[in-house]
Formats: sequence, C-alpha cells, structure tokens
Amino acid sequence: MDGHAYRVEDVMTRRVIALAGGATFKDIVRTMETQLISALPVIDSGSHVIGVVSEADVLRKEEFRDSDQLRGPRSRPPGALVKARAVTAEDLMTAPAVTVHPKAPVARAARLMARRRVKRLPVVDDEGVLQGIVSRADLLRVFLRSDPDIAEEVRREIVGGRFPEGLGSVRVEVHEGVVTLTGRVPDTSLVPLAERLVRSVEGVVDVRCVLTGPRHRMTGESEKAGAAAHRPGPWDLPRGARRDDHGMVERRQT
Repeated sequence: MDGHAYRVEDVMTRRVIALAGGATFKDIVRTMETQLISALPVIDSGSHVIGVVSEADVLRKEEFRDSDQLRGPRSRPPGALVKARAVTAEDLMTAPAVTVHPKAPVARAARLMARRRVKRLPVVDDEGVLQGIVSRADLLRVFLRSDPDIAEEVRREIVGGRFPEGLGSVRVEVHEGVVTLTGRVPDTSLVPLAERLVRSVEGVVDVRCVLTGPRHRMTGESEKAGAAAHRPGPWDLPRGARRDDHGMVERRQT
C-alpha cells in the first residue's frame, strides 16, 4: 500500500459470489454454508445489484416456524412474515441494497456500514453493475501499512506542506501506527490542524502531538532595556567592594 488516500477499490474483493433472483432457498443456504459468507448480493440478468440476502433474512423462516401467523405481523417488523414464506432469493432479499461506489473513500464505506448496521457492501459502478464486495475485514487492511510508509506520507504531505520551516523543525516518529510529532512550529495555531490531518492519514492508529511555538527573541528595544537594567548606577558598588559602617566604600585586597 502506498501513500495515496485509499478507496474502496483498493481493498474490495473483486471475485464475488452472487445469486440470481430465482435462486431457491436451499441454494441460498447451501452457498452460505459452503462459502462461509453471511450475505450475498442478488443480481439481475445484466449483473445489476437488485438486493442482498443475509443470514438474518434466511432465519425469518425458522423464526416463524412455530409462531401464530395471525399475530406475527403485529409483533414482528413489517415484511418479516413475507420473508418467512419466501422460497427464492428475489422474494427473500432486502431491497434496495445498500451499496458503495469503488471510488468512494474507505472511511465513507466504514461510516455507511456502521450507520446501516451491515457487515459488507456490494460495490457497484455508476450503472449499478456489480464490481466487487467490501467487508469489515477488508477495511481493516488499511491498518497494515508499515510505519515507514506512514511516516513518509506525514513528512511529505503534512509537515513539508504545512510548516514553512520544513522538515528540520518537526520530527515525525511512528511506532505501531502511533504517530508522534515533536519540535517547534512558527505558529501554534497550526497545531490542532496538523493533528487532524495526521489522523486522516490511512493506517494511523493515534497521534501524540508535542509541538511547541518558536523561541522568543528580544527586540531591539527589549535588548536596550535589558542592557540598561544591568548598567551600573551611581550607588552600585564595584566588584569586590563593600560599604563600612559609616557608608564608606572599602575595596577588598586580593
């Protein structure tokens, strides 16, 4: 994996097992069992995704096996009884399918999975044709990037592009995906932005930011004021001298 922003097409599985709309209930269960797949896209004759059959859909038949079908629709989600009576993929599937485009960022696919509470997404092109499938496990692959790859991207794209003083002012270290930034920056207001940008880099687990502002330098007037503060006054004693009990200056013999 190189340093570009990862898209779904970078991590998706391109070889997809899909169902035709007329696939029988037994075919669906057999495929799930032999292929160890919890959800299958359903496609039409043109390979357009028209729905998804999941284990939850299949289990509707078992759920209603011993139940009172008259009470079923009131106590179950709408359409549950219909799925329980289904004998083909087209009758059993959940439609429309929740899909994602191959060019979508990996982060968008992760948010979509979390929001819709699904474990995998069919990947479709602009025409809705099946291109692949992406699972939660696929999305985790971005965290397999090596520490040197992550460090190089942070130095090149963020440190080098955001801080005018260049790489010499900020040190980047990465260990097990945790990025540590140390050094000085010309403007501390950039620190929160830098931290957010580093967190957006694929494969970053956490960010530890120990950046500080520039060293303060005395201005010309400040330097004059400082010098005047150290200039001996008329009542200052010479080095090695002291005043006696009568206020007279005595020099210590060396």
